[in-house]
Amino acid sequence: MFSAGCSGLEILEQPVPLLVRLPNASTLAMTEVPLEIDCQTVHARLLSKQDLLLLDCREPDEHAIVNVAGAQLLPMSQLAARLAELEPYRDREIVVHCHHGGRSLKVAHWLRGQGYVKVQSMAGGIDRWAQEIDRSLPRY
Repeated sequence: MFSAGCSGLEILEQPVPLLVRLPNASTLAMTEVPLEIDCQTVHARLLSKQDLLLLDCREPDEHAIVNVAGAQLLPMSQLAARLAELEPYRDREIVVHCHHGGRSLKVAHWLRGQGYVKVQSMAGGIDRWAQEIDRSLPRY
């Protein structure tokens, strides 16, 4: 042991245990998949028939105005009650979209907390999709 004079500090010449927290498999998987994805990438994946679920978390009245063909409607307001419907997709890719990307980001984050590690939010939502992918779709 060594005293550092008037400072009162002591330095021990013993190893200090270092606590290191290693990520588990699901934490590691979450960090490997970005939380957001752009609509061009989603479009390319859909065109190439990749195994992914496009999930629309808007409300039914919004879905009636405009929707992406093939997207499954599961409103954010019903998500917790209907979560079991997503069980077949637990280990598969899920892309969530809403109007502008705010709700889908919340849904994606919540689903990751439920163990859906490959879920992403489509940045810009269906509004960006209507601007960049399919200009024939109405905007609201």
